[in-house]
Amino acid sequence: MCTVVVSIDPSAEIPLILVGVRDEFTDRPWLPPGPHWPGLVGGRDLLAGGTWLAVDPEARRVGALLNGRGVLAPERGRLSRGGLPLAVAAEGGVADLDPAPYDPFHLVMADPAGARLWHWDGIEMREEELPEGTHVIVNSGWERGEENERVAFFRPLFAKAGRPDAIDGPWQEWRELATGAGLPFDDSRAMIVRHELPEGRVFGSLSVSLLGLSAQGVRYDFTGDPRDPAAFRRVLPE
Repeated sequence: MCTVVVSIDPSAEIPLILVGVRDEFTDRPWLPPGPHWPGLVGGRDLLAGGTWLAVDPEARRVGALLNGRGVLAPERGRLSRGGLPLAVAAEGGVADLDPAPYDPFHLVMADPAGARLWHWDGIEMREEELPEGTHVIVNSGWERGEENERVAFFRPLFAKAGRPDAIDGPWQEWRELATGAGLPFDDSRAMIVRHELPEGRVFGSLSVSLLGLSAQGVRYDFTGDPRDPAAFRRVLPE
């Protein structure tokens, strides 16, 4: 996953909204979100067995993963980062995590009370709490300035988007933004991307997740057609 948007408004009926765009090689096999693990719902990576985003519906908690930048883990003993969203969704934190066997990552944990972010660059592990407002995390981390063109374009759009007042409320504006707001793949601001590489492989956006977390429960919409706002399907509530 290469973009996560987190919108926090403690006074709203849906205090936390999360958008996750997953970027990956198109030939990497995966399954769409489902109850692939006891008590957890998410898409499953069939290569390593983990996920990029996991939800604990009972706890109303989500864990989301982005690959980071930094020093890679030693080949011997390296662990897949796909287990991290499962752990944080199920356990509510990473208190006992030894990050050394993992390549660099950014790990988001969110629930109706707010969101936390862990960064591992292969040398140092840092933890941050996201304040009220709209935040964008990409592979370089939590971008708070205007240097990243994607963040500079999308953050104010998400910040201005009308917030649904119920789990079953209208989400169309969020769906349109989450699927790229109509920007073409080759736009430097694009959130939905596709790159054809010289060796013939294709790297691009494979799916989009849209979640609302509230006292009412979890709303989880998903699409494997990341440029079509009409292609979302409901995952939760069932």
